[in-house]
Amino acid sequence: MKKVINVAIMVVLLAGLMVVPAMAEGPEMSIGADLVSNYVWRGTKFGTGPAVQPTVEFDYSGLAVGVWGSFGLTDNEAPEADLYFSYGFDNGLSIGMTDYYYPGSDYFEYSDKISSHAFEVNAGYEVGNLSLSGNYILNDSSEGAGSQGSDTYFEVGYSFGIASAFVGAGDGWHTTDHDFAVCNVGISAEKEIKVSETLTIPMTGSVIVNPEAKQMYVVVGMSF
Repeated sequence: MKKVINVAIMVVLLAGLMVVPAMAEGPEMSIGADLVSNYVWRGTKFGTGPAVQPTVEFDYSGLAVGVWGSFGLTDNEAPEADLYFSYGFDNGLSIGMTDYYYPGSDYFEYSDKISSHAFEVNAGYEVGNLSLSGNYILNDSSEGAGSQGSDTYFEVGYSFGIASAFVGAGDGWHTTDHDFAVCNVGISAEKEIKVSETLTIPMTGSVIVNPEAKQMYVVVGMSF
């Protein structure tokens, strides 16, 4: 686990060296939350009911540092609280890291085989309506957070204006047998609901199919 932590520190320092010279705009802080009918992540459903998913984020000239969480409104969903950072370049490239953590387990547990955390490095690229992303878990294993260790996930998306489609494939905690397979295929759309002359509520809707797990989900949500 020390190797994972050292790699994570190196990634953070490298990103910092790349970001500092580019910082020119003033910092911004944003706070928000989504209410979703179900928590479905990369083709896998967590819990059995609606969830509140808050976000607190600090933005500074392309750098985003924040925490995202998911808290089910029933007793059947484990809470989640993820720290993350990312940096977006002007050419459409972005890099970052996410620390997945599930409250209830020891936040400071960093043993070799059992940890409360799974550390994932992320990279993405957007050009026009096309988006590409790749993700890799640094841990050798992380039973406490559910990762099998060295998990990978890749996704391609395309926006059609009124909707967007996506296809994702991964292994480890993304599939039922932990082997690499297509696990996340779907289409999503966004719409703003006008409540009054000064208030609108963004709404999202997605239809998601997981070919590997042989499941289909319909998810709707609203943002505040």
